[in-house]
Amino acid sequence: MNPPPNQLRAIVTGASSGIGRATALAFAKSGIDVALVSRSLDKLEAVAEAIETMGVVAKAYSLDLSVVDRVKERVEAIANDFGDVDILVNNAGMGYTNHLAETPLSDWQQILDLNLTSVFQCIQGVLPQMRQRQRGTIINVASIAAHRAFPNWGAYSVSKAAVVALGKVLAVEESSNGIRVVTISPGSVNTPIWDTDTVSADFDRQAMLTPEAVAQSILHAALLPSQAVVEEMTVMPSGGAL
Repeated sequence: MNPPPNQLRAIVTGASSGIGRATALAFAKSGIDVALVSRSLDKLEAVAEAIETMGVVAKAYSLDLSVVDRVKERVEAIANDFGDVDILVNNAGMGYTNHLAETPLSDWQQILDLNLTSVFQCIQGVLPQMRQRQRGTIINVASIAAHRAFPNWGAYSVSKAAVVALGKVLAVEESSNGIRVVTISPGSVNTPIWDTDTVSADFDRQAMLTPEAVAQSILHAALLPSQAVVEEMTVMPSGGAL
């Protein structure tokens, strides 16, 4: 069945948990069809089942974004399979803590590959479609760590600061093609990132932002009228940086 002509479609990376999952659900509640991208197909399919009860289309696509030399081709294939993509949310990423002096080159390259280069490749995967249609919104999830220095978060901070710079240049280059670029920098968010082996931090997770709060900010940016854009947004816990 063909979707209505004005039906919005989005690709959300890292959609199996955390901010990505919350964003996919928020989009669905607003009537946006969602292509769900992550490594875990089982988790994605569970999110897709929840979304389909809302009367919109959801489809799961398993993709390891850390294999950066395949990302552009795979995202382009996802966009072609799912249909004309109006919104790309680059949310997938990893956390990492270590002193810069003690950060191995392999770790540095891993975090830049996933947090920065995969974002660049996802963008290149959807740009041909968006340029052809002369419209589209690209939303990149950065971090407050892109703007403030936190000890032990050096590699992570650099990767997210580069995402901010990527968004600024992309916005200038693609505005004439009707493409909007949004960068959202959340403070600490209570997601599974804090449970991963690459992060060592002891914060009060109950004082953090919820994924749903960040998702509402992403949704707001995505649904602005086409003649308006939120270029950059910082969303912080009411208690301040953690």
